[in-house]
Amino acid sequence: MNAATQDARPNPAQSPAQRPAFPFSALIGQAPLQQALLLAAIDPGLGGVLVSGPRGTAKSTAARALAELLPEGQLVNLPLGASEDRLIGTLDIETVLRDGSVRFSPGLLAKSHRGVLYVDEVNLLPDALVDALLDVAASGVNTVERDGVSHSHEASFVLIGTMNPEEGELRPQLIDRFGLMVELQNCFEPSVREEIVKARLAYDLDPVAFRARYAREQAYYVERIRAARNKLAQLSFDDAVHAHVSALCIDAAVDGLRADLVMLRAARALAALEQSDAVTSQHVDCVAEAVLVHRRRQRDTSTADNAAGGEAISRDLPRSSAMPSSSDVEAGDGDWGYLPPQPSATTRVKGVIPLNVKKR
Repeated sequence: MNAATQDARPNPAQSPAQRPAFPFSALIGQAPLQQALLLAAIDPGLGGVLVSGPRGTAKSTAARALAELLPEGQLVNLPLGASEDRLIGTLDIETVLRDGSVRFSPGLLAKSHRGVLYVDEVNLLPDALVDALLDVAASGVNTVERDGVSHSHEASFVLIGTMNPEEGELRPQLIDRFGLMVELQNCFEPSVREEIVKARLAYDLDPVAFRARYAREQAYYVERIRAARNKLAQLSFDDAVHAHVSALCIDAAVDGLRADLVMLRAARALAALEQSDAVTSQHVDCVAEAVLVHRRRQRDTSTADNAAGGEAISRDLPRSSAMPSSSDVEAGDGDWGYLPPQPSATTRVKGVIPLNVKKR
């Protein structure tokens, strides 16, 4: 029997981490987050979900709620102070040298297999740790190498990273590798706030009774995830879906092709969740924002347009405001304080473009 359908009378001395989870089906006003988490549960190869939002927006509550819907019902927390060895595991080299056998001590990645690996404040983790984490989340395999000896094991889990943007952002190279992203906002709708608070107070008063009211919905989610995973391999993409995905990604001026691949897989996961016979453009539209919100960039103006515009501006400016001529620079009497040009290697560096935040 899945953990979603089991309960024990809570002990008043239990810590919040030991209490039964708040039901996934009882989350209020979190439809985009619930959809993203379900898609990642159906296809962990999406690369996980990054949840950004201010304090008190139920980020950790949603992560714990999803975990009990999965076959193992396992939630593994990655603490901020974790070492690389604690994350990926260790190899006993002395054993290898002594008798030729590989002795592997599993890390948190192994323990999270078929469950949820939850990383709170992922933006505060060392980049190397996040990089290793995302590699395994996308591939489903963890490989540990020490002094020419290696060991691999399955590590298929739903990666959920949360962050408060007030505490700093992830580097663009890392944020792009999260498959989906959801940006939560503070709720300023009185009726919704009241509904959320009432639900939380009822849960705190009697978690078992509260969860019992949602037992049927919880069991339904468990069955939907199971059926969707079985359906996933049966769905493919026609040319119309490919074309629609390409158009959306080009319009968003994303870097590379990761967005196209993730969008196709997310659309397929949604079609499987809905038990559809085919992946459609409507499925693509439903997942597009979660795929693009952290990858969207402003489209660069073409070099030709820039050159033409620059020439027009130079012609319109009075001579005192225009760029100095080469003779001005060489004479050292230009208004702009330019040094004489010197040959040097150049590298084009793109500026960081703010994310296009969508209000919800």
